[in-house]
Order: sequence, then structure tokens, then C-alpha cells
Amino acid sequence: MKPATAAKKLDVYLPATPAEFREGTITREELAALQADPPEWLRTLRAEGPHPKNLVAAKLGVSNSALVRNGITEALTTAQINELLEEMPEWLSVERAKQIEVRREERRLKSLREDKRREREEAENADD
Repeated sequence: MKPATAAKKLDVYLPATPAEFREGTITREELAALQADPPEWLRTLRAEGPHPKNLVAAKLGVSNSALVRNGITEALTTAQINELLEEMPEWLSVERAKQIEVRREERRLKSLREDKRREREEAENADD
């Protein structure tokens, strides 16, 4: 597989990986070995970063779009993420609140769909 695909599966920021990782191809067996017994560079990268945008967003409790809206377009290190969480700038508080509402609404809609599915099944079973 391509290095970008492997980096995504490993949840690491591709440009921060070693050159030999970025320049080659990775087999499924090699990927499995990296996941099972990560080398030092991978352990360090996962712990300290820089982290890909999706992980930065998750660690901050916001969406990827929220990062872009607020000027964060580069990968961040764990220290930078922790600093943002400690400082809790206004934009981060606002975006976290939005994310909580979005997730709440998603759960509500999922519950509604599940209720309707159950009602259909019960109606179908009653017809039998």
C-alpha cells in the first residue's frame, strides 16, 4: 500500500515519518508488524506528534472544519494541543459546545430512526 494509506491506518502524520517509510510501499504484513510491535519512531510519533488533523480535532473535541475555521491548518504536537486545552481560547470553547450539540443531535436522530425501524418490524410481524 502507499505510505499515505499506511500512515492513515497507523494514525500518524505522514510528513513526520522516516524517509524510508514515506518513500517505499508497505505490505499488509509490514503494517501488521508495525501495529503489533511499533518501532521507537512510531511510539514517539504517536505520543508526541505532530498529529494528523483528525487526531488533533478529536483530542480538542472539535471537528476538522472547526480547526480550519479557526486557522489551524498544520499538524500539532501533543504539547501544542495540551497548551490549547489549558488556555481554552474562546473559539475552542465555542467549537467544543457546537460539537457537543452536533453529537447530541446525531444521537437523537439515530434513536428516531431506530424507533421507526422497530415500529416497521413490529407492523410487519403483526401482519404475519
